[in-house]
Amino acid sequence: MTILAEVNSSDAIASSSTPTAPEIKKTFTSEEIQQLLPHRYPFLLVDKIIDYVPGKLAVGVKNVTINEPQFQGHFPGRPLMPGVLIVEAMAQVGGVVLTQLPEYNAGGLFVFAGIDKARFRRQVVPGDQLIMTVELLCIKQRRFGKMQAKAEVDGQLAAEGELMFSLVG
Repeated sequence: MTILAEVNSSDAIASSSTPTAPEIKKTFTSEEIQQLLPHRYPFLLVDKIIDYVPGKLAVGVKNVTINEPQFQGHFPGRPLMPGVLIVEAMAQVGGVVLTQLPEYNAGGLFVFAGIDKARFRRQVVPGDQLIMTVELLCIKQRRFGKMQAKAEVDGQLAAEGELMFSLVG
């Protein structure tokens, strides 16, 4: 489903004889993300999308809080967000980009298929706000996608990698 913002008719230029195209939505709330992705608590790891460029990239936010279930065991007394969950959060932001491509709007599911060049540069702890930027690099054979992802906290690189996705039935 492609989400578009409504355009107020008073915003259109009166002298223009051509209709104005609908404005592309640049942000997504948690509820709108849930319309696009199948993930749910406790595995929905994106709180909102703060910037979206169709067919190109999305920037998502994950507010890391102490009451998340992984912190009971990772690690008691020194909670750290597991790297695998940081990667999953970046992949979910990538999923928003892929689900919005017009040619894939009819159905199917993009699943996370791999990661290359993954690096973890900074610990992510409760209280941090993880800002994830995921950019589409290419789509191959209309079934495989590759994206460049990075996650930052307070402007410092926390993680990065190349994410691969596969379209399944």
